[in-house]
Amino acid sequence: MKRNDLGAMLVVFLASACASPPEPVAPSGAAAVAPAAPPPATPAAAVAAPEPSKPTEPTAEEKKKAQDLATLQQDRAKMESDHKAEVARLTPEIHANAKALAEKTYPTGRAAIQAVMAGKHRKSGNADRDKYRHPVETLEFFGFKPTMSVVEYGPGEGWYTELLAPALAKKGKLFVTSADPNGSPEARPTFYGQRTKLFLERLPEAYGKVETLTIDDASPNLGHDGDVDLIFLARELHGMVNAKHLDGWLETFYKALKPNGVLGVEQHRAKPDAVPEESAKKGYLPEKWVIEKIEAAGFKLAGKSEVNANKKDTKDYPEGVWTLPPTYRLGDNDRAKYAAIGESDRMTLKFVKVAPKK
Repeated sequence: MKRNDLGAMLVVFLASACASPPEPVAPSGAAAVAPAAPPPATPAAAVAAPEPSKPTEPTAEEKKKAQDLATLQQDRAKMESDHKAEVARLTPEIHANAKALAEKTYPTGRAAIQAVMAGKHRKSGNADRDKYRHPVETLEFFGFKPTMSVVEYGPGEGWYTELLAPALAKKGKLFVTSADPNGSPEARPTFYGQRTKLFLERLPEAYGKVETLTIDDASPNLGHDGDVDLIFLARELHGMVNAKHLDGWLETFYKALKPNGVLGVEQHRAKPDAVPEESAKKGYLPEKWVIEKIEAAGFKLAGKSEVNANKKDTKDYPEGVWTLPPTYRLGDNDRAKYAAIGESDRMTLKFVKVAPKK
């Protein structure tokens, strides 16, 4: 073989060796099989998914706040329901009866309160408590007259207001304290302010002349200076002690009263050896301590009455004074037992504003 022919054959052989191998041919009648996809790349390090965070357990303070808010919402719903029912109860006849009581001139405080007690305007069930609260004797002891200027501190649901307002409408003046009804809806004082507002508005014939004094317990102020005849507090002192506002309010009462004006106090009475700061949480205060505290603010004790005493009250209940009627905080649990005791044992004290020594 010639040298040139040998070189040509070597070139062809090398070219064939470097060429891509032929695609495999499927057997006759078989479906073509696609080449397998390459496996996915494996990450260099597997990343674990984060575990879902567990909800934070509410603190004891947060739980109490939520419970207080829920209770407040229930109380507000009940207040609105009771208000609608009371408005529906107040017939034209009752409105006329209230108007007549408010327009009448009464010769004495006793005559005024006795007449109003028989009024048809009184809320259902309120007259049933007369035997426990003795309004005629209590107000007469304080020297109440239908010509007086009177401040009722803490009217509550209006038990005394429905008696005092018509009695004072013709010749006297009644002021009632109230929290701001336009405050925060989540604040309980706002609820109390709304309750007082609804009470006064639903029967203008009886309550139209009552003037509301909007107060803030943290800054005691009545807006009066020496022009009030009588300031009346029914079951209110323990709340002032609990809030640590008693001293401020006693100073305010002293300022508001006329010389020789009267501070009338009706208060749940604790056992004589009770610690005031502790017994106040149950609604009770020791009488000796109350007298000393008020006299230290410039008042003089002018008299004590046992008209609201109750020897059956043992003052040792699981829910304090609110275990007894009318609250019955334990519901139906031992209700008959507490009903038999009746309302609390109360001190009834008359203090007079004494002019400071010069």
